Amino acid sequence: MNEPTPEMRQRVDRLREQLQNACYAYYVLDAPTMADEVYDRLYRELQELEQQYPQLVTPDSPTQRVGDRPADRFDSVRHNIPLYSLENAFNVPEFAAWQGRWQSKVDGEIPDFEYVCELKIDGSAIALTYENGVLTRGATRGDGTIGEEITPNVKTIRSIPLRLKIDDPPPRVEVRGEAFLPIATFESINQERQEKGESLFANPRNAAAGTLRQLDPRVVDKRRLDFFAYTLHVLDADNEWQTQWESLEKLQQFGFQVNPNRKICHSLQEVESYYAQWDTGRKTLPYMTDGVVVKLNSISLQERLGFTQKFPRWAIALKYPAEEAPTVLESVTVQVGRTGALTPVAELRPVQLAGTTVSRATLHNRDRISELDLHLGDTVIVRKAGEIIPEVVRVLGELRPDNAIRYQMPDRCPECGQPVVKPEEEAVTRCVNASCPAILRGSLGHWASRDALDINGLGDKLVQQLVDRTLASSIADLYDLTVDELVSLERMGQKSADKLIREIEVSKNKPWDRVLYGLGIRHVGSVNAKVIADRFRSVEDLVKATEAEIEAVYGIGSEIASAIVEWFRVPANQTLVERLRSAGLQLEAAAKQETSTASQPLAGKTFVLTGTLPTLKRSEAKKLIETAGGKVSSSVSSKTDYVVVGNDAGSKLEKAQQLGIVQLSEAQLLEIMGE
Repeated sequence: MNEPTPEMRQRVDRLREQLQNACYAYYVLDAPTMADEVYDRLYRELQELEQQYPQLVTPDSPTQRVGDRPADRFDSVRHNIPLYSLENAFNVPEFAAWQGRWQSKVDGEIPDFEYVCELKIDGSAIALTYENGVLTRGATRGDGTIGEEITPNVKTIRSIPLRLKIDDPPPRVEVRGEAFLPIATFESINQERQEKGESLFANPRNAAAGTLRQLDPRVVDKRRLDFFAYTLHVLDADNEWQTQWESLEKLQQFGFQVNPNRKICHSLQEVESYYAQWDTGRKTLPYMTDGVVVKLNSISLQERLGFTQKFPRWAIALKYPAEEAPTVLESVTVQVGRTGALTPVAELRPVQLAGTTVSRATLHNRDRISELDLHLGDTVIVRKAGEIIPEVVRVLGELRPDNAIRYQMPDRCPECGQPVVKPEEEAVTRCVNASCPAILRGSLGHWASRDALDINGLGDKLVQQLVDRTLASSIADLYDLTVDELVSLERMGQKSADKLIREIEVSKNKPWDRVLYGLGIRHVGSVNAKVIADRFRSVEDLVKATEAEIEAVYGIGSEIASAIVEWFRVPANQTLVERLRSAGLQLEAAAKQETSTASQPLAGKTFVLTGTLPTLKRSEAKKLIETAGGKVSSSVSSKTDYVVVGNDAGSKLEKAQQLGIVQLSEAQLLEIMGE
């Protein structure tokens, strides 16, 4: 490998600095300092030098923004600090009630305070980690505790610096913000997708979220996401600033784009004025915003108030009312889901709503249609309140055409023609024909989904062909497919067929909880499936379990327990399980490793959790205790060894005090576990 001369190193450093400054001026300051052709020439020179001398490439080089190959998958990562969601208020009185709640938490003494109001950008939250000033990780919000690492995709966003613009950065910082698609970019993407015959994105928020989860960074780069930063944390050290406003200014110094439409407010009335101002003003912005985020400015007051189980007590999202628009109902189509549920969808004369063109809206179910007294040709009011599919909220009966025909839900399934039923306890009308093509398509798609068996390549179009050609009448039939059968399908070559057969074979190794989720039992989500599979270690254990035994599992309710028992009673489902067993699927959990007494310091001890813990969610504390050999009970009794007490503890603490049971703080719990 050739060694670069000192002059060559200096030239590369200079090029890198010039390009980074030009990128910052263009994407963050919106004040270009360099002509595009000059930037392109300098970029090409840097690229050629780095190719000639690979040892000069650095992670923060402008040439490293776009990866050259797709990722196989996204890895799950634990956030350094949980990303809490915000409590919502939908009008000023609700905001006033929130203000009263936080003020009641400060021992009756209402301190001097001020709010920072920021626009709530309608995009996708991400967390960025910088080490010694260099971007090392980007992650999606996920469930707030665990997200997906999307660092290569984050690097394509030009308004996110690869290196902080300060000389002496803290060793580790985390920046939170919102990745979003400008409205013009969103419309351009949808126009391009329409020309290609592809499905359109419903709104900029969904487009941004979907873009961030693309496996190929080159696709992300083409869509030109943007980013506003709004939170800054110094990890492993104390912050240098005392207020939210100062942290926003610090973010700007670090090289981030911070939304300029922010304001310090000193009273509820000032917040109300800001909220009203932007209800109108947001319609002229080049990006979507659906409300105002209000935060207490004082960091010390934020720390004093802390968090509930779900939200920070010191911040709230003051949302704007859902947008509504009138349009004409042209027809109704009925979709059949994998559980047989019939969902009526209104086909509308296209109308602009919340920045997008809307031509379809949900009608929910038969009862909702009756309430609306819906007739074909009616003028209806459509509302969009953050949903992917808007909803019809009312009918303007005075505009109804003469001789308009009242719409009636079908009595037979539109897919298979069999009679449908409407259980008394449900609002949903269902097809109960297990051989219905729509139910089968939904079952196959669910089985192949990412959280289930994750069979890459088994998409909707291929599933449609498998069902139409009767190659798959059950999910078990997937494991009997041959390459020759797949090659006979439209747009399926030898290479693709070989790859799909391998994917199906690999799916046999997915763990028992993924198989359980993939079965598509009503009400059993991916998280519930993990909990159930951890308690019932095999399909045999689950089949033998009673409703009461399943319901006794922490977090599992009667509805889920009943659905599981009913599902396994059906003979066809019993046959399916046996076929999956014969195919080699994992229908039992891997054997637990033996753990030493030393690694289980809580063995034989029973704990009860009460109140809100400072840093741990209740589910996290429960998992830690169980991993250390302890048991967690939902009620205090004479058999309870310890009660772990958080903020706002209730009657469980009182009973523990009466029984003389040892009380632990979160810190004491972690100490006895050796954490």
